[in-house]
Amino acid sequence: MRLQGKVALITGAASGIGQAIAERFDREGARLALVDQTLATMPDARSFTGDVSDPALAASAVAQTVAAFGRLDILVTAAGISAQGPLTNAAPEDWDRVFAVNVRGTYLFMRQAIPVMAAQGGGAILTVASQLALSGGGRGGAAYIASKGAIVALTRTSSVDHVGQNIRINSLLPGATETPLLQRGFSRHPDPAVASDRQRARHPMNRFGKVEEMAAAALYLCSDEASFTTGVCLPVDGGWTAA
Repeated sequence: MRLQGKVALITGAASGIGQAIAERFDREGARLALVDQTLATMPDARSFTGDVSDPALAASAVAQTVAAFGRLDILVTAAGISAQGPLTNAAPEDWDRVFAVNVRGTYLFMRQAIPVMAAQGGGAILTVASQLALSGGGRGGAAYIASKGAIVALTRTSSVDHVGQNIRINSLLPGATETPLLQRGFSRHPDPAVASDRQRARHPMNRFGKVEEMAAAALYLCSDEASFTTGVCLPVDGGWTAA
C-alpha cells in the first residue's frame, strides 16, 4: 500500500473529488482526518465539520489530527464552491464567498499544516484547482475561475518557499468531472443539457472525467513516488488544455 503509515488531512471529503481521494487514500493505508464528513466505510477516520474559511477550524483540525495520530504527512485541500455568471453579474458577496472557500480555505489549512510538516521533517500538500486556471473555454464562471487561478499561483510560490523544509506542494487541475458540483453548475443554465453537451465536447476525449481518475492522480502526487515533484500543476482534463 502506497500510503501505509501516512497521516492525511483532506478538506471537502463529503462528496465529489474530495470523497474519492479519501476513499483511495484509505485503501492505500493512510490514516485519515476528514473535513466535512467521516464516511461510513472509514470508522477510524477523524471527522471535523465547519466552514473551511474559518481560521479556528483549520487550527483545530490540524491540531487534533496531530494529537490523534502524532503527525501530519499529507494535506489535500479539495473543498470548493462555484458561482455562475460573467464578471458583471457576480455580486460582491458571491465573489467574496467563492474566494473565501476556495482560496482563503486553502491558505488557512496550508498555513496550519506547513509548520507541523516542517517540524517533523517534511510532508506533501495537494491543492485542487481547475484546468480553467490555465486555459480558456470556461464561459460564465468568472469568480470560480479566478479563484482557481489564485490557487495555482499560491501553489507555485509556496512550493518554492518551503522546498527547503522538504515539503512538496503541488496542484491537481481536474477537467470537468462527474460530481455534484458539476451538475449544480449545469442546472443554473437555461438549458442544462445544452450546457453539458458543450462542456463535454470541449474535451478531446469527448467525455467528463471520473472522480476515481482524479483520486489516482492525487495519490501519485501525495505519495513518495513523486519525491522529485513540487510546484507542479497537473491537468487531468481529457486533453482540454492541449486542444
